[in-house]
Amino acid sequence: MNKAIITVVGQDTVGIIARVCTYLSAHQVNVLDISQTIIDGFFNMMMIVDVSLSDFDALSADLSALGGELGLQIRIQRSEIFDAMHRI
Repeated sequence: MNKAIITVVGQDTVGIIARVCTYLSAHQVNVLDISQTIIDGFFNMMMIVDVSLSDFDALSADLSALGGELGLQIRIQRSEIFDAMHRI
């Protein structure tokens, strides 16, 4: 399994989760875990996904573009990099 972390941050609007998950489904990305919260109108979501069947670089570019479309910041990182950055 090839895991990655997707983060989505920005002003809350209707359909954020639906748009991101629709894109992921269309590109063979399986959502393994998801957490989201809204604080004072700001949306924050973190997803752990399996990108084994996908082109990581294309996903990164497309998700960034989708974020621009939605007025959000959407980033994807390989789980190894995310883990290394957050080790104590």
